[in-house]
Amino acid sequence: MSSHRPTPPKQPPTPPKPSLTERRKAATQLDIARAAAALFAERGPDGTTAEEVAQDAGVALRTFYRYFRNKQDAIGPLLAGGADRWRALLAAADPGVPLAESLENAATEALSVPDERAKEGLLQTRGLLRAAAGDPALRAVWYRVNQESEEQLVPVVARLAGTGADALTTRLAAAAATDAIRIALETWAHTNGPTTGTGSPADLAVRCLRELMGGMRLLDGKGRGKDERNR
Repeated sequence: MSSHRPTPPKQPPTPPKPSLTERRKAATQLDIARAAAALFAERGPDGTTAEEVAQDAGVALRTFYRYFRNKQDAIGPLLAGGADRWRALLAAADPGVPLAESLENAATEALSVPDERAKEGLLQTRGLLRAAAGDPALRAVWYRVNQESEEQLVPVVARLAGTGADALTTRLAAAAATDAIRIALETWAHTNGPTTGTGSPADLAVRCLRELMGGMRLLDGKGRGKDERNR
């Protein structure tokens, strides 16, 4: 009997804890983003100025422009929040679980609404995506957020996929997964669908993931190396 033991999967390095300055900066950016989203919902992007956003957020106009190029850019932190949560859930997933299952589980949890605050956040996203349909600058922010999320997702997918997955397949999986979530949210935003159950973002995301990624061997573990499959 062989005494060789499989090498346990590497865990992702723990990211350094943000400094107090970085945490304050992120909190200020989020305050500005929430103020912008509230004003956009009330008046629309065209009826809102950067000065009004800064005033509602309780910051000086120069502070606003220190963080954001324009009023549409200000909602970036809100739109990126869901993607950040999804990637964090994936980063914590067990590499021994098929990638498809990990992606679906993370999407379902990230888009769930366990309380009123989470529900309010989803409804706020719906309003922003509806506004983006008629505002090219706002739409550009949404696409930029998704592109950045896709790039950050690649190493997470690579770890979950194992050493048997090549760079092309890993990049393709990250792109398809990102598009699945984007399409699900955009589709839901332009309906009056519920926040939970059939037709909700979580439900649509799982459907999109299965449709867009159903043919990839990597998702069921067939793209892994022999050692990873036998763990």
